[in-house]
Amino acid sequence: MDRWQALPLWDDPVQDAVPSAAPVSADAAPIAPAAPDRRWCDTVGVFDLETTGVDVTVDRIVTAHVGVLGPGGEPLSARSWLADPGIEIPEGATAVHSITTAHARAHGRPAVDVVAEVVAALRELFAAGIPIVAYNAPYDFSLLKYEALRHGIEPIIDPAPVIDPLVLDKAHDRYRKGKRTLEVVAAHYAVTLTGAHDAAADAIAAGRVAQALAERFGLDAPAHELHTQQIGWARAQAESLTEYFIRIGRLDPSDALDGSWPIR
Repeated sequence: MDRWQALPLWDDPVQDAVPSAAPVSADAAPIAPAAPDRRWCDTVGVFDLETTGVDVTVDRIVTAHVGVLGPGGEPLSARSWLADPGIEIPEGATAVHSITTAHARAHGRPAVDVVAEVVAALRELFAAGIPIVAYNAPYDFSLLKYEALRHGIEPIIDPAPVIDPLVLDKAHDRYRKGKRTLEVVAAHYAVTLTGAHDAAADAIAAGRVAQALAERFGLDAPAHELHTQQIGWARAQAESLTEYFIRIGRLDPSDALDGSWPIR
C-alpha cells in the first residue's frame, strides 16, 4: 500500500516500488488523452476510499486508491495511499478495513498530503477524458470533498464523467432480489474480489464490474451521456427506496433519501 506504480499509460518504465513519500513529479509525462473513437469501458479510472466511518462530512480517509484499467480489466496504472487521519480510527471501522489507529500513525502519511495527491490524481484522469468508476460514488466523492475543504485544498465539486456500477446495476437489473454490496454484485457478474474493503481491491473490482455491465447491457453511449443518465437513475432510485422505507416504517413520511449523484 501507499506506493505509486507508474505503468505504460504515462510512458514511464514499470517500477516495482517507488517510496510513498515521493509525490508524482510535476515533470512526469501526463496521462494520454482518451482516444475519441474508443468506448468508455475500454479505459476506465478507478477510485475507492476506506475511512474512519460513514458520515462524509466528519469522517476521514484512512486508505485510498486511484488507478486505471484497460480492456478486460487489465491494470494499467495504480496508486495507493495510507493516511494518518489525525483522529482515532473506531474499532468498528478497523473491523472493516483492518487498519488500526496505531498502524496509521506509525506508517501513514499526513492527511493533508494524501488528500492533495488523491485530488490531483483524479483531476488528471478527468482532464484526460477518462471516466472514473466509483461504487456508490456519492460516498467517496463527497467524503473527499469535505476532506479537501478541511485541509484547505480546492475540492472536486462536480466530478465528471463518473461511472457508478451500483446505479447501473439497479437501473438495468431492477428486479433482481438480494443485496447490492460490491461483493455480491461482483460475484453476480463473475468478477473476482479478493480482499474486500481494501481500497485497491475494491476499486479494481468496481472497475471490472462496470466493464462487465457495459458488455452485458450494451452500454455504448459516450461516458458523458451515461453520466447524465445516471443522475436521473440515482434520483429515481432514491425516491423508490424512500417510498419503501416509509411503507415499512423505517423513515418518517416527511423524510426523504438524498438522491444527489455523483456528489452531495
